[in-house]
Amino acid sequence: MSICSFSQKKNTDTLDIIEKVTNKGKFFVYWGWNRANYSDSDIRFTGDNYDFTLQNVKAKDRQTPFSFNDYFNPGRITIPQNNYRIGYFLKENYTISIGVDHMKYVMVADQTVKIDGEINSGSPFDGVYNNDDQILSKDFLQLEHTDGLNYVNVEFRRFDEIGHFIGLNHKNFQINLTEGFGAGILYPRTDVTLFNQERHDEFHIAGWGASAVVGLDVTFFKYFYIQSDLKLGYINLPDVRTTINPSDGASQSFYFFQKNILIGGKFRIF
Repeated sequence: MSICSFSQKKNTDTLDIIEKVTNKGKFFVYWGWNRANYSDSDIRFTGDNYDFTLQNVKAKDRQTPFSFNDYFNPGRITIPQNNYRIGYFLKENYTISIGVDHMKYVMVADQTVKIDGEINSGSPFDGVYNNDDQILSKDFLQLEHTDGLNYVNVEFRRFDEIGHFIGLNHKNFQINLTEGFGAGILYPRTDVTLFNQERHDEFHIAGWGASAVVGLDVTFFKYFYIQSDLKLGYINLPDVRTTINPSDGASQSFYFFQKNILIGGKFRIF
């Protein structure tokens, strides 16, 4: 009498492919770096002895040249323009997070702009201006939000796994499309030298911002990811401190376009 038996061997490769990776209930964190572009903006300066507006002022960012020490030394990683965030998957595809976009905004020196208003501060620039040309020289104005243009914001995002569209569907490698919007406050430390007056140079809540973002996330082994974001936003700064005199101030608004590279992790606490 013979008995035939059959054994079933698990195909671990198949299990790897079909096992679903879940996100609901996970926390995530990231750290990364940004480059930013800014639209031209009108900047109004007011004080006890002046009230004038500079039109279509150009600005640029100031990213630190790459070095391992500045970008990865824990004591120096806040020097470059950077982004950091912590968040939570409310549902499988939706997150809420809070973070800081640390940008740097530098007014382009020696540009020529139009000026309207009046200056009566005892400086060489006293006068009444009506759409006149003004060179933004060092002795007239230096303006930077370089420590920095800190956008502290809350974001809501959606995540969708898109790897299966190109034949990738593996628990240890996912490609996700993410998009969302955010809003928050601006907490810059603004460096302004106006008519060679002593500058304020302290952190200050200066306004608010709103933004929309789209990105691509590549996740490895369920826990680690690299993400690239494009973010478009609007910043309104009605209360910029300029000098040690509390009566002095500036206001401006502009758009920004940010390009980010981020490194992060996803994990469960419970």
